[in-house]
Amino acid sequence: MTPILGSHVGMSGKEMMLGSVKEALSYQADTFMLYTGAPQNTKRKAIAELNIDAAWEEMRRHGIESFVVHAPYIINLANTVNPSTYEIAIESLASEIERTIAMGSHILILHPGSHVGAGVESGIDRIAQGLNQVLTNATDCCIALETMAGKGSEIGRCFEELAAIYDKTVHSDKLRVCMDTCHLNDAGYDIVNDFDGVIDRFDQLIGKDQIALFHINDSKNERGAAKDRHANIGMGTIGTKALRYIVHHPDFMHLPKILETPYIPSADDPKKTVPPYREEIALLR
Repeated sequence: MTPILGSHVGMSGKEMMLGSVKEALSYQADTFMLYTGAPQNTKRKAIAELNIDAAWEEMRRHGIESFVVHAPYIINLANTVNPSTYEIAIESLASEIERTIAMGSHILILHPGSHVGAGVESGIDRIAQGLNQVLTNATDCCIALETMAGKGSEIGRCFEELAAIYDKTVHSDKLRVCMDTCHLNDAGYDIVNDFDGVIDRFDQLIGKDQIALFHINDSKNERGAAKDRHANIGMGTIGTKALRYIVHHPDFMHLPKILETPYIPSADDPKKTVPPYREEIALLR
């Protein structure tokens, strides 16, 4: 069995999702991750304009069986300070769930949110309240809470915080976890020397069967820096050896591994940057 590897891809122009599939294929990817619009806002095209059928036809022709969606960064379910911001977050998340299902994905990745000074416990309560508003027994996709680096007032910097969200969510069977290697490192987890120990701890608290996918990123920071700065594979403090170990781990071979590494200077024009994903996928594969 070979690992299921892909990367973040764009979605824009007339081709929309079909263009996303073509970009993934250009990297020789087995899967991909997309945002349904700009990650910094909630402005979105109508579902009918996303070119879904043509995209799936192209996926089937090339053996791509699934993909994942990432919710916009602007959604902050942990906000206890601004009621209007919270309501927008709820509405936007409900819309993203609808779009994810319509596009044929079963995984919507979500940053849990930031408590903006109100405290972790209040933030977790608020996140669970929001999830309880948008998730039902009939929801045909799962929300994958992303492990976070611990920057600012981010929630999700440790497994205990994610477990607390699970505990307070009514339809917790609709939750999953997205493990981000850069974020885990920056949050203080020793995935370089003791990845299996880290997974054992997660398994005790939540269950490793709850891991839906991995974001595979190197880190520009030392372990525990709480800064969240992605680096290209082999160019950071995690390193190629540790990342390959994770990508090829027998317990997770069936899960998608998504690259979110930075663009690199073009060999033809150093003033331009280009995606590194074809080369990095080949390196990890």
